[in-house]
Amino acid sequence: MGTLSFARALALALTLTLALALALALALALALAFRRAHLCEMRSYFDHEKLNVYQSAIKFVTWSTDLVSDVKAKAAVKDQLDRASTSIPLNIAEGNGKFAIRDRCRFLDFARGSTLECAACLDVLVAKRLLDESAVQPGKSQLLEIISMLMGLITSLSTRVQEDDVSLLEQEQELAQEQEQEQEQEARRLL
Repeated sequence: MGTLSFARALALALTLTLALALALALALALALAFRRAHLCEMRSYFDHEKLNVYQSAIKFVTWSTDLVSDVKAKAAVKDQLDRASTSIPLNIAEGNGKFAIRDRCRFLDFARGSTLECAACLDVLVAKRLLDESAVQPGKSQLLEIISMLMGLITSLSTRVQEDDVSLLEQEQELAQEQEQEQEQEARRLL
């Protein structure tokens, strides 16, 4: 009877331990889901907050912060990833606040550079064997999405700049023609 009671007690202890582990995992998953949901439901006060690329950049900051917090080893690349990931939404916001299209493109290009820097930081974390390649894949996917959106914005804005340049050139040509016609009329009047 003693052996059977011990076996039952051990089975019960294992079941309770498993149930506790599952409950903790569920609580952690719910906490992360709440954090992400709260992030997505943040109220927009500024124009840049409405940009999909800005929202994706903020999500990457959250993801990379969680990722780096799991790396226990001291490595400069962790701080570099933090700085570069932070730089992405900051440059998007600053660029979106510029009136001149060329300035907007310049800051979006800075954000693109920071995005590529983040991808390199993830590669370095893998190369230093601080993380597995599978751990950084979700971040690489997010970065690829951010790069695509930034390139789309830069291309769209660059096209507008070129159109503005053509329009300005046309205006200058029209003004030169008008001045030339006025000079010809003045010359005829004097003759």
